[in-house]
Amino acid sequence: MKKLKGYIFDLDGTVYLGKQLIEGADTIINSLLDEGKKVLFLTNKTIESRHRYVKKLNGFKIKASLENILNPTLTLIDYLRGHHPDAILYVIGEQPIKDELTLAGFREGMTPAEVDVVVLSWDRDFHYDHLNFAYQSIKLGAKMIATNPDRTCPVEVGDVPDCAGMIGAVEAVVGRKIDVQIGKPSKLTIQAALKILELKPEECVMIGDRLETDIRMGIEAGMKTALVLSGVTTEEDLRGTVWTPDYVLPSVKGLLSDKMK
Repeated sequence: MKKLKGYIFDLDGTVYLGKQLIEGADTIINSLLDEGKKVLFLTNKTIESRHRYVKKLNGFKIKASLENILNPTLTLIDYLRGHHPDAILYVIGEQPIKDELTLAGFREGMTPAEVDVVVLSWDRDFHYDHLNFAYQSIKLGAKMIATNPDRTCPVEVGDVPDCAGMIGAVEAVVGRKIDVQIGKPSKLTIQAALKILELKPEECVMIGDRLETDIRMGIEAGMKTALVLSGVTTEEDLRGTVWTPDYVLPSVKGLLSDKMK
């Protein structure tokens, strides 16, 4: 572990739970940075801007800047610029992702007939009008792009429904799967992360709390993987998984263990 050059950290359930820092996360991350290691924070959430993530991490006394943050919105913008540069969007999502897409130069359609791409992201105000607008747009030929596949998001007192709820609703009414998934474990995210770090997969470790996104992505990329049990995954979940991590730790604090060196 100590020989690796790049450390990719999930955030929710790995570095913190809601407003609560996971014990030792600040010490671990700052010590890696002091040693000259490259650190990237990789989240599947779109309900906060990258600037807010920097502010939150800094509030926990973790050294972080905008260059250390990769979220699905950033990867989505790169994907749209490469594949649908002039697309008019309909965004199911909260204000931060809408603001970032607007700043990137994308317009949102006012009617389903205008829409080229329906973006599905986590929206805690998701309702029937959103579903109907997306359905009508897709019937007229709009593509479906989701920011992340997470079923739930860990919080201080358990977990809450995430983007999979929005994806499931739209897929159910249109009768087919989404066209593109942007966030972990997508290869689009792997490519974006490695480009930022300027490292090879075998030089990196993916550290996260979710088997089907964090650990799967790391394995498929050819990275080392470390599962932490401070988020959504339990030891029982490991018994039947096809995504077996290289390391299983109670929390990121375990990265300081002699066994990890």
